[in-house]
Amino acid sequence: MKLSMPRFDQAPVLVVGDVMLDRYWHGGTSRISPEAPVPVVRVEQMEDRPGGAANVALNIAALGAPAWLVGVTGQDEAADSLAERLHAAGVDARLQRLAHQPTIVKLRVMSRHQQLLRMDFEEPFDTDAAQVAVEVEQLLERVRVLVLSDYGKGALKNHQVLIQAARQRGIPVLADPKGKDFAIYAGATLITPNFGEFESVVGRCEDEADLVARGLRLIEQLQLEALLITRGENGMTLLRPGQAELHLPARAREVFDVTGAGDTVISTLAAALAAGEELPQAVALANLAAGIVVGKLGTAAISAPELRRAVQREQGSERGVMTLEQLLTVVEDARSQGEKIIFTNGCFDILHAGHVTYLEQARALGDRLIIGVNDDASVSRLKGPGRPINTVDRRMAVLAGLGAVDWVVCFSEDTPEKLLSQVKPDVLVKGGDYAVDQVVGADLVRVYGGQVRVLGLVENSSTTAIVDKIRNR
Repeated sequence: MKLSMPRFDQAPVLVVGDVMLDRYWHGGTSRISPEAPVPVVRVEQMEDRPGGAANVALNIAALGAPAWLVGVTGQDEAADSLAERLHAAGVDARLQRLAHQPTIVKLRVMSRHQQLLRMDFEEPFDTDAAQVAVEVEQLLERVRVLVLSDYGKGALKNHQVLIQAARQRGIPVLADPKGKDFAIYAGATLITPNFGEFESVVGRCEDEADLVARGLRLIEQLQLEALLITRGENGMTLLRPGQAELHLPARAREVFDVTGAGDTVISTLAAALAAGEELPQAVALANLAAGIVVGKLGTAAISAPELRRAVQREQGSERGVMTLEQLLTVVEDARSQGEKIIFTNGCFDILHAGHVTYLEQARALGDRLIIGVNDDASVSRLKGPGRPINTVDRRMAVLAGLGAVDWVVCFSEDTPEKLLSQVKPDVLVKGGDYAVDQVVGADLVRVYGGQVRVLGLVENSSTTAIVDKIRNR
């Protein structure tokens, strides 16, 4: 399946549901309490993160999509902390604050990346369902997808009102269900139960065929368009009436913490659909996102660069020949990871040992090596009639096969200055007997604080000499 990064900045999503604050106390343990056989944690760090529906909205915003959130909190310090963090992340949160009830808080005591204890402070909210519906109605005009993030805490009491309001406007509704009464989600576009939740409603599945049959019956009963069952280490399964089931394997390289993985799935799925992706592609992106988030500690969001890297790995496009647009995207991602970008350029008409040594030395100066290659017309202007010997696509293919080279891009001008102004490498490298001031583009790179380096060439290695030798023979 061909995957690409959607335009998340054009994918507004509204999340409605149970918001909560995930609170983490971190500290070391070195002794057992004399009062009881429990470890003593010396708390050294306290951390608050948006949880539940708030984590769904946070994930959507982290992907770069406009995110709105409607939920319920208390009128307390935890609500202030939650609102502050959502605002800082760019989420437009419309929180119904109830003075007589506390904000839901889940406190986890952590030591050495292990959870020792969890304490939940909560009671079901006495939500004003009519007020929630009014808020949602106003926001539906701005969004392309509605997400119902249901944790059964009382924020959602009028599922059908919200579903019908969205569907009347042609807006897809995705629901992360809770409990055993899935009838409240009837008419939604898609629901995303985990395997345990699914079996609690439809009964035990004997095998894959049984799972598919029971899932399709559930779709028919609830008048859904699709059903996505998340299955932990077994990946996820997408079911749609009249179409073959889609089984996607788990993508996690190492599972560290599954907290909030379901939030990541539905948030990525919603943002991708809002951006115009077809459902199978959106589900595949959500599967990749889940594989990333379970490798993190606690409730966490994934960023657009993280997901883009996963897509590139999936498509085998982490390295190799790039268009300029693709190159600028991967360079941005590399910089977000703190990687140092090296750039060099040339005709590379006939690749020889001198080139290989020079490129290996250049790559050693940083984390990523880009090669700008003159196109055929510019090589002819620079080298004269009969050149290049090899066309630009062949020259780039050979360069991309070298272990030292990350990305190869061509340019049509005689010099790489225009390309340099767009890529802005950390280090510009040339080989030969140049003085640093003679390197084309050196002034441009120095203006923004980049470095310019000149590396020596291997003796008796020259493309021109090789061409002359062949012609003389």
